Amino acid sequence: MRTKIMRYVTALGAVFVVIVAVAACGSSTTVPASDVAMVAGNPISTQAFNHWMYVAEKGNAAQSGGPVIVPTDPPSFTGCIAQVRAQIATYAKTPAATIRNDCKLLFAQLSSQVMDFLIKAYWYQGTAYKDGLRYTAADAAKAYKTAKAQTFPTTAQYKAFLVETGETPQDITFRLRVNTLFQRLISRQVPKITPARIKQYYASHQSQFGSPESRNVKLIQTSSLSTIDAALAAVKAGRSWASVAKQYSTNSASKATGGVITGLQSGQEEAAVNKVIFSAPLNKLEGPVKGTFGYYLVEVTKITPAVTQPLSKVTAEIKTLLQQQYDTAAQAKIDKTVKAQWGPSTYCQPAYSMVDCHGYTPPKTTTAPSSAAGSTVTAPSSTSTSPAGSTVTVNPESGATTPSHTKKK
Repeated sequence: MRTKIMRYVTALGAVFVVIVAVAACGSSTTVPASDVAMVAGNPISTQAFNHWMYVAEKGNAAQSGGPVIVPTDPPSFTGCIAQVRAQIATYAKTPAATIRNDCKLLFAQLSSQVMDFLIKAYWYQGTAYKDGLRYTAADAAKAYKTAKAQTFPTTAQYKAFLVETGETPQDITFRLRVNTLFQRLISRQVPKITPARIKQYYASHQSQFGSPESRNVKLIQTSSLSTIDAALAAVKAGRSWASVAKQYSTNSASKATGGVITGLQSGQEEAAVNKVIFSAPLNKLEGPVKGTFGYYLVEVTKITPAVTQPLSKVTAEIKTLLQQQYDTAAQAKIDKTVKAQWGPSTYCQPAYSMVDCHGYTPPKTTTAPSSAAGSTVTAPSSTSTSPAGSTVTVNPESGATTPSHTKKK
């Protein structure tokens, strides 16, 4: 059951992205005590933050099988200490200072990721609104119904997902809403993939769509000219290449195979030898050849020509590659835009400050977790500050944080 549920988590996680940004008429540099941040005058409540810290830790527990330890009460972390002692018997008598340090370190790692998600959510929504993008209640209801039906074959599986992740139907609805808005922002930046673009990519990336020429060769390498001359004389006298290679060659790779190398591609041998191998005709003994690493005898026994797939066979593959490139470039552009638009009006409580917050100053040093950390508290195993591939499913709407209206500046 756990494996199935985690598959559903991944499926929904792939469509979630980030939270929404809201454009307000003004912004304040003062963050109320009940909130962790203000974005253009819109609050991110402590309640919402704590909810998504819990959701993130639920995800960790599902992967590790450990307890759900949620550090949401800085700087004392009294609650976190109590959780550790209550849920992990071996730490029942561990000094509070030791556990507090672990809670502090986990909070620093986990909260920055959750805050990044929450803040960028406002940024994306605000930019989408300013760009004239709308997402109605009817849109939300339809998207939720479709996603639920496609992801969860039964109601029982859906309920199991909610229990496993700590999320609510409202969380999922909101994640779908944000993903839709973000994808619309992306689509406005992505150029059309035309036949000309596909052809241009194909022409400049020929090596991706086939295999280069390769050759089978017999090779003997020695460290001195006198030894290679002796090997050459033995071959000309009629001795087998394998026996001569075994006696004289210092090339361990070919010596072990009777002096034969198959499927050799250009560039795999040193320059002087490579030049001879890929210009020599079939079945003609070449050498001695002086190289940087010794002296060589070579004979090409088979030539396999280069093969290139026709454009018609790789058009779909190129479309996919171009789409990925365009999406990545569009996302980078959007991230830069939203940072410029909303970063100057994003203010955070000192305990929750991170790179997205206006005036943030990074800490001078980072201390590794104490020995208790490995057993008591762990940071999320995978997070992302960008929509694509995010795994921390955080959303302020569950905490009644996100304003229900938007205004143009």
